[in-house]
Amino acid sequence: MSKTKKLLVLIGSPRREGNSAALAQAVQRGAEAAGAQVHVRFIDDYVSGFLRDCRSCRLPDGECSNRDRYRELLFDEYLPAEGIVFCTPVYWYGVSAQTKAFLDRMFCYYSASYPASQDVIARMSRKRIGLALASEETYPGASLGIVHQIQEFSRYTHSAFVGVVRGIGNSSGEVVRDPESPLSAAEKLGRDLFVRTYSDYRLDTVRGSKIWE
Repeated sequence: MSKTKKLLVLIGSPRREGNSAALAQAVQRGAEAAGAQVHVRFIDDYVSGFLRDCRSCRLPDGECSNRDRYRELLFDEYLPAEGIVFCTPVYWYGVSAQTKAFLDRMFCYYSASYPASQDVIARMSRKRIGLALASEETYPGASLGIVHQIQEFSRYTHSAFVGVVRGIGNSSGEVVRDPESPLSAAEKLGRDLFVRTYSDYRLDTVRGSKIWE
C-alpha cells in the first residue's frame, strides 16, 4: 500500500476569508480528494518577527532567539511534508511580508551555525511545490517576479515546482467570480500535485521522443 502523502498549504495573507484563503481551501479539497493528508496554516499565526543577525542573537544551544512559533511551523509542518503550496496575495509585485519572512527565517536553521543544519537541509529538499496567487490586476506581468522567486527557491532546494494558479479579485472571496475559474484550477493543482508530470531538461538529459504516452 502506498504511503499517504503530506501536503502543507501556507497562506501568506492575514485575511481569514480572503482570496488567498479561498485558493488554499480549493487546493485542500483537491488534495484530500486524491488521498493526501493536508494541513492548511496561516503564516501569521506562527511568524511575528523577521530574520535577525544569527551571529549575534542565536542562543547558546544554537536555537533561534525569536520568540514566536516559527520553529513549530518549520519542524512540525514544513519539514515532514512532501508537498508545499504557497498561497499569497501579490503585494507590490512580490509575495506578502509573511511569506517572505517564512522563507527568510529558514536560514537560521539551515545555516552551518545551527547544530542540526545538515538534517534540516536534507528534509527541506526534494519537495513538490505549487503556487497560488491572488491579485487585483489582470496584467500577466504582475506575478512574474513571484513565479521566478519560487522557481529559484525550488531549484535551490532540488524541489519540483509543478504548477501556478492565479486568481483575480480584490474584495474578500471575489476570486470565485473570476471567469478563468481559478478555484477549479487550484483544486486541480491540489489533486495533481504529487502526480503531475514535471520536467526540467538540461542539454545532456536522457529523454525519449514523446512527452505523453
